Amino acid sequence: MLIHLWKVLVGQLHGPLSFRLILQPSMAVILAIHAGLRDARAGRRPYFWAVLMDLDHRKDLLREGWKDVCKVFAVAVALDAICQLIVFSWLYPSEALLVATVLAILPNLVVRGPVNRIASFRTKDSNWP
Repeated sequence: MLIHLWKVLVGQLHGPLSFRLILQPSMAVILAIHAGLRDARAGRRPYFWAVLMDLDHRKDLLREGWKDVCKVFAVAVALDAICQLIVFSWLYPSEALLVATVLAILPNLVVRGPVNRIASFRTKDSNWP
């Protein structure tokens, strides 16, 4: 399944709507930076670590995280569905969901925590606006 996903992503580098492979992760990273800075200002732990370790607040954290990425995820699903219809003349919903997860949610998870850490160190060293 991962090999197929890789072929789908790499195979669409030069096809129709290939800009989405840059645009969607970029938007997810921008939103992750914003969320990471917000977490640092609030004095929270890095998001992914908090989701894993804070059992009492996990549901709230997941809801907040989904709220941060839901629009980018919806656009990713829609663009992948359009791309599939253009290229394959058929729609594969599970593949669209998987590609959207890789392009929208994964970058958010990878970037949000380190931004929080960096901003938190900066907060301790100087006055944070």
